[in-house]
Amino acid sequence: MPWVNGEMCTGCELCVDECPAGAISVEQEVAHIDDTLCIRCGVCHDVCPNEAVRHDGERIPEEVESNVAWVRRMLSNDYYSGDTEKRGALMERVERYFRKDIKVAEKTIERLRAMAGD
Repeated sequence: MPWVNGEMCTGCELCVDECPAGAISVEQEVAHIDDTLCIRCGVCHDVCPNEAVRHDGERIPEEVESNVAWVRRMLSNDYYSGDTEKRGALMERVERYFRKDIKVAEKTIERLRAMAGD
């Protein structure tokens, strides 16, 4: 999913004018991409003179840190304090949670590859 780095965006609206899906608007002089309307065509990346439209892969480290912080918040609850068995059980549940996301992504990619062959 493309996203806009607000610090790099000048609000020039070139991406708004060129977006074939009408997925981009400018609010307070910064472009915003509506994920529900975006068709992932890449036009916004191509037309942005400031390279403010970024690729979602750049956010992987940020998302990992957010996930780790989420688990740390849970572990900081008194319920888990000093109880290695409960902490271990939580870690197993969280690992299953993230492994589910991997399975969903893999199965989605399989189906998309099959669609490409249609």
